[in-house]
Amino acid sequence: MNNIPYGRQWIDEEDISAVAEVLGSDWLTQGPDIEEFEKAIANYVGAKYVVTFSSGTSALHGAMFAAGIKPGDEIITSPITFVATSNSAIYLGARPKFVDIDLNTYCIDTSKIEEAITENTKVIAPVDLAGYPVDIQTIIAIARKHKLVVVEDSAHALGAKRNGKMVGTEAGMSLFSFHPVKHITTGEGGAIATDNEEYYKKMKIFVTHGITKDPALLRRNDGPWYYEMQELGFNYRLTDFQCALGLSQLRKIQGFLDRRNEIASMYNEAFKDIEGLVIPPKPVQQTSRHAYHLYPILLTQIDRKEAYMKLRERGIFTQVHYIPVHLQPYYRDNYGFKRGDYPNAEYYYEHELSIPMYPRMTDEEVNYVIESIKSLGK
Repeated sequence: MNNIPYGRQWIDEEDISAVAEVLGSDWLTQGPDIEEFEKAIANYVGAKYVVTFSSGTSALHGAMFAAGIKPGDEIITSPITFVATSNSAIYLGARPKFVDIDLNTYCIDTSKIEEAITENTKVIAPVDLAGYPVDIQTIIAIARKHKLVVVEDSAHALGAKRNGKMVGTEAGMSLFSFHPVKHITTGEGGAIATDNEEYYKKMKIFVTHGITKDPALLRRNDGPWYYEMQELGFNYRLTDFQCALGLSQLRKIQGFLDRRNEIASMYNEAFKDIEGLVIPPKPVQQTSRHAYHLYPILLTQIDRKEAYMKLRERGIFTQVHYIPVHLQPYYRDNYGFKRGDYPNAEYYYEHELSIPMYPRMTDEEVNYVIESIKSLGK
């Protein structure tokens, strides 16, 4: 049995041909495939606008910029996420605030959000952890009441559904990531989906140094060559050949999602009655769909590190998602967070293990993972 990673990309000959075609064209960076990919993602999730970025992190940075984050503002998010969720607001001078997770969903506890809001709060940034679609409507209602912007970190949830609606259609802005272990890949890359034209325009200028060539936006116009830097933006552009890969990958996403859900069903059935092993939550609504970017189990009666090492010895490479952000040294040193601040998040971290989950896994590999996990503690 070959080594089995916790996640990996699936690149086939169609993907390679799509990239090779662009590499042989006149465009490598800012060509027609970028706009085509943005429109394809928008059409897939049902949003009016999509802006692509060079990474999921830069996409979050762009969303926070579009939301109007300024020094002294605060954002609210989950402590169980990758550091980029809150870092993206810190880049703009904001202060991070966390709300503990709900152990029934592993997402932010919506019942505790309102008590964390202050006069400085500007954004609520919930996270669809592992691909579970967070209760966005409750969050949107809170945001409307307090005149806040909702930036949904859906990096794990491309293709997820919530009460029949695709993730990416309800929040003010929604992030998707195209890192190799995600549902589709462009190498590195990310995108923000929105129905808000103002946010869209702000992100389009932010992604390219704060520069515009749009005649309708120019303060003067010296000729066809003329451009203006109107904001302090960044070079966060995705390339044309990356978008060609993304377009090819997107055509196969339904199969990728179906296989992820098949693997999750195999795991659910195998682990449902094992004492000391908690399988991940799934949406209760029939019209919702988990995207299963990850399959996080909680080991409550077995030492997690010991399990990690034993599985590694068997060629099964697991991961932990995530170390709570508030326990990172930077956050402790600069914002005064400490152990015990968010007990559910810390409990989750102490027991969580993300086991292999990617569409190219064979049934043989899935069953090998199942047997190996069942053998833990024996």
